[in-house]
Amino acid sequence: MRTSRMRTTRALAVAAAAGAVVGLAAPTASAWADPTNIVAMPSVIPKGGHLTVTVDGSSCQSGGKVTSPAFPDTNLQSIPGGSTASATAVVHANAQPGAYDITAHCGGKTLTRPSAFTVIHGGVRGGVGGSTTDGATRTDMAIGGALVAAAVIGGGVFWMRRRTENRI
Repeated sequence: MRTSRMRTTRALAVAAAAGAVVGLAAPTASAWADPTNIVAMPSVIPKGGHLTVTVDGSSCQSGGKVTSPAFPDTNLQSIPGGSTASATAVVHANAQPGAYDITAHCGGKTLTRPSAFTVIHGGVRGGVGGSTTDGATRTDMAIGGALVAAAVIGGGVFWMRRRTENRI
C-alpha cells in the first residue's frame, strides 16, 4: 500500500535527478562558444580539389581561420542563423597523398581534427569510369549473343516439356 511518504520520496528523487542534469549541462552550454566540431567534405579529395570545411562554435561567427599542411590558411565565413562557419579551401597541387589534420582558430581558441580528410593520387574514383571505344566491342557482342541463344534454347526446352505434359 502506498503512502504519502512514499510519493514524497519518489518526487524528491525525481527533483534531485532533474537538478543534477541541469547542473551538469550548464558548463557544457557555456563551452559552446569554443569551436566544437570540424567537418571536411569531401573526405577523400584529389590534389587541386575544393574542400569545404565547416566549424561549429559561435566564436567562429566573428571570424577565424582553418589551417592544414595540405591547403593555405583559409578564412572562415559565418553561416547565418546558427553558430556555424565554413570555408572553401583549395588543396595544394603538390600535396602528398595521405591523411591530413585540420585546425580551426576562432576567438583565441583552437581545435584540431586529426585525419579530417585524405588526399589521393590522381582523380577521384567515381562510378563506372570512361571508355576508349564507342559502342559495343566484339567481346560484348559475343557475350550478348550467347545469352540470347541460352534464353532461346531454355525457353524451347521448357515449351516442349509443357507440351508433352498436356498430351498425357
